[in-house]
Amino acid sequence: MLERLYAAALLAARPGPATEGALMAAPPPSTPIHLIAIGKAAPAMARAAVDWLRRNGRTPSGGVIVGVDPPEDVIELPIEYIAGDHPAPGARSLRAADAIGRAAACVRTGDSVIVLLSGGASALAAAPVAGVTLADLIELNALLLGSGLAIGEVNSVRKRMLRWGAGRLAAAVGPASVRCLAVSDVIGNDPGTIGSGPCVPDARPAQSVIALLQSVGLWDRAPASVRSALSRDAHGDDAGTTGPGDRTAAGTAVEILLDNSAAISGAAAAAAAAGLTVVTDPPLSGDAAALGGTIARRLRGMPPGSCLVLGGETTVASAGAPGVLGGRCQELALAAARELAGYRVGLLAAGTDGRDGPTDAAGAAVDGATWPAITRAGRDPEADLAGHDAYRALDAVAALIRTGPTGTNVADIVIGLT
Repeated sequence: MLERLYAAALLAARPGPATEGALMAAPPPSTPIHLIAIGKAAPAMARAAVDWLRRNGRTPSGGVIVGVDPPEDVIELPIEYIAGDHPAPGARSLRAADAIGRAAACVRTGDSVIVLLSGGASALAAAPVAGVTLADLIELNALLLGSGLAIGEVNSVRKRMLRWGAGRLAAAVGPASVRCLAVSDVIGNDPGTIGSGPCVPDARPAQSVIALLQSVGLWDRAPASVRSALSRDAHGDDAGTTGPGDRTAAGTAVEILLDNSAAISGAAAAAAAAGLTVVTDPPLSGDAAALGGTIARRLRGMPPGSCLVLGGETTVASAGAPGVLGGRCQELALAAARELAGYRVGLLAAGTDGRDGPTDAAGAAVDGATWPAITRAGRDPEADLAGHDAYRALDAVAALIRTGPTGTNVADIVIGLT
């Protein structure tokens, strides 16, 4: 039942129909149209946009699609597809960023640009700004993702170091008309955080970003080139980002097509149709393990036939020890399994993109038998939880959920059944 409800959540968060619905509200502009799609939902969004143009007798005048490994139908689209690296940027990300640069260079005054944006763009099209090396960008990314910072804070730092972050894409294609359609993986839907805000000026002062890094002990650990770039920005020697006063970037509106609420609504509707009593709550945030325990204890006290549907994005503060493998959803699920031991209660925690952390799993489904089963399988679940090594513990008892890329990305979903 848990996986059926997860499937219903994914079905409700399909980016293709959402993109089609937004575009069909008006006919295409008469000017040349360029499509730039970046993120985990890029293939489905690009397919919908191309189909919309074809129905109106048009084809893209240029553009590029940047995503994870492409589905077969995207290969036939009339614009280039580039696969970037995720979750850590790499050589493929550099090539993807260069492809975006070539596509942007083809845009002329009076043209129209449709930017199709979704989560994952920060890594998939990652290339550093001048003065920062790819190695330093990768090191910064690892520090930030292991810091326990919320995604908004993470992106407030890394978008300043990204070639296409902080409004630089919108600035590069101006003075064309730019429309940005976004599938949000960010709670609160801050357009400056989704995909590191390629079409949104950076409103956070550099000194505030430096203070953030200092507050979590990352400033002295950050690469020297990153510290130099931020220090220059703070002293006004190099603006480094497209600022709020830049009319080109500031004039680009970001339209949110889907967010976490779509997945929650899909799962909740399926649960209600199955006769369950559905309970939802405000978005999840904070430490994954702590929340897993809290949610499990709450489930233990709910009456039979209840379904708790939650969404959000938790964090894991990991020291990054060699050999450690897991993700925030797996850690939440393993922590919940400890509290559910012996109870007739089930819980699923999974990313809607199909990938939780640097693993091949979307998340995990656990119940009252999971924790003792891990022990019987020869692992120490307490040590695995403390060491952020949830993947191996859950894999040992076939608790992991493996979907492969889902083609969408609207943050995480947690479903509990009693």
